[in-house]
Formats: sequence, structure tokens, C-alpha cells
Amino acid sequence: MTIRKRSRAAAVGVAALALTATAFSAPAQAARHAAPSSHQATREAIEAAVAAGVPGVTAEARDTGGVWKAASGVGDRRTGAPRGKNDRFRVGNITDTFVATVLLQMEAEHRLSLDDTVDHYLPGLVSGNGNDGRAITVRQLLNHTSGLFDYVSDARYGQTYLAGDGYLTHRYDTLTPEARVRVALAHQPPFQPGERHWFSNTNDVLAALVVEKVGGRTYEDEVRRRIIKPLGLDATSNPGERTGLPGPSSRAYSRLFADQPERIDDVTAVNGSQSWGNGDIISSAGDLNRFFGALLKGRLLPPRQLRELTTTVDNPDFPGSSYGLGIERLTLGCGTTLWYHDGGAVGWLSLTALSEDGSHRFTFNYNANWGAETVLPLLDAEFCGDSSTG
Repeated sequence: MTIRKRSRAAAVGVAALALTATAFSAPAQAARHAAPSSHQATREAIEAAVAAGVPGVTAEARDTGGVWKAASGVGDRRTGAPRGKNDRFRVGNITDTFVATVLLQMEAEHRLSLDDTVDHYLPGLVSGNGNDGRAITVRQLLNHTSGLFDYVSDARYGQTYLAGDGYLTHRYDTLTPEARVRVALAHQPPFQPGERHWFSNTNDVLAALVVEKVGGRTYEDEVRRRIIKPLGLDATSNPGERTGLPGPSSRAYSRLFADQPERIDDVTAVNGSQSWGNGDIISSAGDLNRFFGALLKGRLLPPRQLRELTTTVDNPDFPGSSYGLGIERLTLGCGTTLWYHDGGAVGWLSLTALSEDGSHRFTFNYNANWGAETVLPLLDAEFCGDSSTG
């Protein structure tokens, strides 16, 4: 398990973006498993994250006891305004689950096959340097077995758009999805299609382009028409090229400079096109819980497509975690198995997790992209914690 990265921090030397995988590679060590009621253990874990340096946390849980919301820390370091329980935020790679759901719905409508090649829908786009869209299927985009290089791992891209003065200078630039794909295609593939799972943001950008090709509408329109409106996700939107966040929301923070580890920059404003298709969606904890609950309970997909969604491939980098189609599976140390997706972006860290039947859901967001070491304890507290009142 790892928080999805907008940048490969180690490649560009930015400690602030190093959402390290090792924080999640070991299972939680909880002694017992009980259905939560007071969420007291979760409350304490949230406070611990803030005490460890995360500016603010917003969270929501839904289970048989109803809806529980919490917020801690600050939403604005300048004014001291608190983090809000209903904040909207950039969800990062949780966007992937929305895109995968749309493509599975299109498959159910017989408008595409996930086993068609990428080149079938995007002829000639994926080519050069050993990359071949004729050998990669749409399914391999969604379960990240395509072998395509992750464009955010490109050192020049990271230095320009994700770190330091480059980010501050270029945060308002408009980028096309094709331009980001070309960054990836300048590199040879790390492995051949189907050989293994390896998360690459390039896959998600291409999947969103396939949505547009098949649907004849923008990817944003398809997400809105198929998911946002039917579920009444009033806090969920695609920003397009807009740079701000709709309210209520908090400010976002990042340590952009490796040589100035104590420096914290406000990174709230950024052109949404820079993460189009792989990290652009804005939502809230409540909306994400509703979306994932509806998804796992079969409200958005027929049984066959739901089985495809939850058919996983092993993640060799993170034992105990496996990847489906835009969703991951993880078994905690207490024996509880979760479906989840995480999302890291410059200034944000988010995660949605739910029990296998979707009856217990939990989403939280940090308004900073550090504090990864506190994420697994938070999951452990919510899904393995003490149920006693407090």
C-alpha cells in the first residue's frame, strides 16, 4: 500500500513529496477487531497526526451506527481558521476509481471491451522508444500492468511542475493530456505489458482519453452524467482549467524545497489541467464515502463488471496489497480486509477505505502532502480499534 504520488520525490530530491511506501508495507498490529461505535480510537489517531505536524485533518466514517464526522488542526495557517468537517479538497489519484467505473459501465453497454488495445481507441498515440499501444489493453491501463513509464517520475517534469521554484512559476500553466503522455513516451517501458503491476499516472491519463473517444463527450461530462448526478454528489466536481477550490475548503500546504525542509508553501491554487484524468477531481469525505459505498454495493455496475473491478493482481512492491481496476485490496494485521484507494497531490493526502461489503466506510484528507507515516495507524484505529465509548 502506498499513497499515490504526483511526483517521484526521490527522483527530484524533494523530501516533502516523499510519501514513502515503507510506511504502509507492514500490516497493522492490532490485537482485536470490533465494530466501531464511538470512533474514539480514530479521534485519537487524527489528533496524533496533527500533533506529528499535519496542519489539519478532515474525516468521515459511515457504519451501522450512522455517520460520524471529525476535523482537527488548522485549515489556514495564516489566519488560524480550523479545518472543516465538510471541506472540499483535491482527491488526487482517487480520480482513478471514477474513470475505471465509467469504462466498466461502457463495457456493460457493449460500447467497448477492456481487452481491446489502447491503439484501437487512440491510434498511434502510444508509440516510440519500445512503447506500443497495439500490445497494451485498456484493462492493463486500469490495473497498472501496462509497463508504461510514469510521467511524473520524469526528472525534468518534476522540477518544472511539482517542486521548488518550478512549481511556483508554472502552477498556473495549462497542460494537455497528450503532452503529459509524451513525457512518459520519451522513456522506454520499465517492463513489458502484463509482466507485473506498477502504478503509473500515465495509465490513468490514457484511460480518461479512452473515455472521451468511446463516449464522444468530455471525460468530465461522462463522470458527471454517470456518477456525480445519479448519486447526488453535490461536493464533487472537475475543475477544468480553474485554479481555485469551491467552498467550503481549506488551504493546502507543501514543503517544496529539499534544501529548505522547514519552509512550507501555500499550494492551494493550481491549474486543474495539470492533473486531468489522473488526479483532478475535487470532492469531500462525505461524497467519497457515498461513491465508494454505491460502487461496492452494485449500484453503479452490473455483477459481471463488479467482479472485474474487484479482480486483483498482486502488488509486488507492497505485500498484503493487490490492485483491481481503479481500486485496491488490503488486509490489516487484525484480519480486516479493506477495499481502498489513496491519493497524493501537491498539498493534499487523501484515502478512502471500506469493508468488503461496503457497510463500513472511512475517508480522510490531510491538507498537506506529508504525514504518510500516520496513515496506516489511522486505518488501524478505525477498522481495528476499540469500540468502547469515550
